[in-house]
Amino acid sequence: MRKALSIFMACAMTAAALSGCSPASGGSSSGAGSSGSQAAETVAGEEAAGGQSSTETAAKTTAETEAETKAEETASETVPVSQEAPGSVETLRVGSMKGPTTMGLVSLMDKASKGEAEGSYEFTMVTAADELVGKVVAGDVDIALVPANMASILYQKTSQGIQVLNINTLGVLYVAAADDSVQSVGDLRGRTVYMTGKGTTPDYAFRYLLSANGLEDGDVTIEYKSEAAEVAAVLKEQQDAIGLLPQPFVTVAMAQNESLKMVLDLTEEWDKVQSENGGSLVTGVTVCRKEVLEDESKAAAVEVFMKEHGESADFANSDVEAAAELVAQAGIIEKAPVAQKAIPYCSIVCIDGEEMKDMLSGYLSVLYDQDPSSVGGQLPDDGFYFLRQ
Repeated sequence: MRKALSIFMACAMTAAALSGCSPASGGSSSGAGSSGSQAAETVAGEEAAGGQSSTETAAKTTAETEAETKAEETASETVPVSQEAPGSVETLRVGSMKGPTTMGLVSLMDKASKGEAEGSYEFTMVTAADELVGKVVAGDVDIALVPANMASILYQKTSQGIQVLNINTLGVLYVAAADDSVQSVGDLRGRTVYMTGKGTTPDYAFRYLLSANGLEDGDVTIEYKSEAAEVAAVLKEQQDAIGLLPQPFVTVAMAQNESLKMVLDLTEEWDKVQSENGGSLVTGVTVCRKEVLEDESKAAAVEVFMKEHGESADFANSDVEAAAELVAQAGIIEKAPVAQKAIPYCSIVCIDGEEMKDMLSGYLSVLYDQDPSSVGGQLPDDGFYFLRQ
């Protein structure tokens, strides 16, 4: 078990873009608003950058910006949120990251805290992906909202001990610039792009899009920074700089530089080149331990959770103002006005069934082709996907 935990902690670095946000695209049972995935599966902190440093239109004041940045860089601290609804025999332990994935859960969390949820839940929110992975491996949570590639790694390392219930966030990555000449991926030729996470899933995704648009190594210079705040600082200091950031960091950066705008939505760019293959840019997924699904009474509780999760995601997208208040109350983003601007770009969804399988398998295939280790060394088999009979 200790060996497995150490492996997961090493892999957790690849999960940092999960804490971001971007408008959802494509059909779904519970989708986000119109199109633009660590505020933190990286919202804050990890959801937005590859799995675990969150981040993404613009905050109004410098004070809000600084508060938001500080919140997103908070150390890997566990924030227990215990909210149980009486009346349900089986209580499900749900773990999530401080970011977009949890933003899609806030309505359900609020209902559970008031005893108004149909199911019974104990919620735990963490700021680091490795911490959440460790809880899955140790059996401390039944359901976890994790970076998409991390789910594949977990599947391999737990001997197929988990299944994916749904996709909870799509792409959360944006190219930001003050230069109106950047209208397509091809316009990045000869330019320098600042980003975080060398060797993480955002890096693989971006390099894939460069290649798919006819750009070779050397056509675009990529400068890596250690954290999203550093990229935002470069964008503030250099008016001609170009950055790749997840939500909600894009929103923060735009608050610091009024001329800055989101010029490319990587979710849209992904869909352009992957339309025939069915894959989508996926940030976060919801997984459940198989032993939970194999228990009849717990499996029934999981079905209830899936329904209520979908309703909660719908709420986040349909009543953004109310959802933003709950996001602030949960401590995901400090200020409700900032959260209200970020939510529409966080790609909060709840996609399950065959559609989930098609979108996720296509995404993982692209990552596998870039680097097999990014998905655990091999692509997961059909048992990875939870499909209702």
